[in-house]
Amino acid sequence: MISFLDGELVEVLPTQVIISVQGVGYLVQIPLSSFDRLPQPGARVRLLTHFVVREDAHLLFGFVTAPERDLFRLLLQHVSGIGPKLALAVLSGMSVNQFKSAVVNRDIDGLARLKGVGKKTAERIILELRDKLGVAAAWEVTAAGRDDQQTRMNDAVLALISLGFKQVEAQKAVREVLAAKASDAADTEELVRQALKLLA
Repeated sequence: MISFLDGELVEVLPTQVIISVQGVGYLVQIPLSSFDRLPQPGARVRLLTHFVVREDAHLLFGFVTAPERDLFRLLLQHVSGIGPKLALAVLSGMSVNQFKSAVVNRDIDGLARLKGVGKKTAERIILELRDKLGVAAAWEVTAAGRDDQQTRMNDAVLALISLGFKQVEAQKAVREVLAAKASDAADTEELVRQALKLLA
């Protein structure tokens, strides 16, 4: 699987980019949330990716940040009826934090306003993701006062869930890593890497 691309940004459109990596041009579909953070064509860029293989096409999706890719994967893997196109539409319509807040607060109307979602899909998203996003308790509602280590732990657990692990085992692995390191310095990516070693 292609995990990321690092190369020259050749062409930029709101919904897709072309990145040249060692002479090969990769067409990558992106959400608007990533488009807003991209540099000008000609600059070097690194995109995290998710590769989808279908009978009629091989599709590459790109994201500037790990939380965007994690949310994209959560939607694909844990909400029935949502494919890559609709998952991109969700990310294009609201930020990751806004989405988490909408799920935690059961904001059906807010989600239903997203292009292509509608009320029934919004209800399904909340029903199927609430427990998984609930690992952060009141995630975005208490954003201003939340503890940094708790934030990193929650983000690491979500990243593991997006990779297919169960919430209980993901939480246990991340706690073990934090206990073993006994350090506040470990960032989210390091927590995920260390937790994956325990889960392997």
